[in-house]
Amino acid sequence: MAAYTTIDNPELYFQCKIYTGNGSATHAITFDGDEDMQPDLVWIKNRSSAENHALVDSVRGVGKQLLSNSTAGEYSNANSVKAFNSNGFSVGDLSDTNGNTNNLVAWCWKETATAGFDIVSYTGNGSDRTISHSLSAVPKAVIIKTRGSADAWVNFFPALDITLAFDSTNANNHSSKFDGFFNSTDPTSSVFSIGDDDQTNKNTDTFIAYLFAEKQGFSKFGSYTGNGNADGTFVYTGFRPAWILIKRSSTAGNDWGLFDNKRLGYNVDNEELRPSAADAEQTDDRLDILSNGFKIRLAGAGFNASGDTFVYMAFAEQPFVNSNGVPANAR
Repeated sequence: MAAYTTIDNPELYFQCKIYTGNGSATHAITFDGDEDMQPDLVWIKNRSSAENHALVDSVRGVGKQLLSNSTAGEYSNANSVKAFNSNGFSVGDLSDTNGNTNNLVAWCWKETATAGFDIVSYTGNGSDRTISHSLSAVPKAVIIKTRGSADAWVNFFPALDITLAFDSTNANNHSSKFDGFFNSTDPTSSVFSIGDDDQTNKNTDTFIAYLFAEKQGFSKFGSYTGNGNADGTFVYTGFRPAWILIKRSSTAGNDWGLFDNKRLGYNVDNEELRPSAADAEQTDDRLDILSNGFKIRLAGAGFNASGDTFVYMAFAEQPFVNSNGVPANAR
């Protein structure tokens, strides 16, 4: 199955970096890829210990951190991410991002319509409205967090009519775009709608929204159905994934699971981190990363309960077939 792409080199728009913290006041982290990339969103997790996930972006500015595992509002810490560099980023001595001798991982995105990623900041007014974005495409994932209040994350998958929260193990329980969140309206190629709920539009609060459009051969946002078998479901993405995020959406009680191609990264040993928890890295064997998608390798309920629905987001290491017709290698 051919899967041609306009993005032959995903390293220009997404890179994953593992590094060892040194506890210093300034620690410059340089990406390993062949291409330079100045990130606009840096998401860091300490793998060695139970520290918060740290999300810092170029729109809110350095030192302004949100936590995927918490409802807490934004807090400023000059020792978190200190700079977005031309080919990486710098961190201070915060244990979340630079714990001495700790193993850490950073997932980093470049904001550009070419790769289907836009960061939007807005101030709530408590009334139904639309917010402009710059994707020039319909977003497949809209992730919103209030910066000023302790409210849950909102992770909206419009095509699936599913709304979840990073900081929660709850299932999807919002139908029809959940009126208070998104005014029962699908996003368009130029705007997304919000209702009067405090989590997306609290009056006078500031918000940040991360919007992702799907790009063939680079990104995929969808769902799969579990089969309850160790020979689990195969999910076709059209590329060899560098980053995979999964959440059971039809039943409550399970954390999000996040996998990438740098933390060991060999089948079936792809280690798990949990965006909904501060836990250190989990060593359970969950999935295989393949040249054209991923395959679940666990019968457990969290990723493969029979008949249940699981939402996923994935970004590419390499397209399955590039624009010149050259196929990706298997892992």
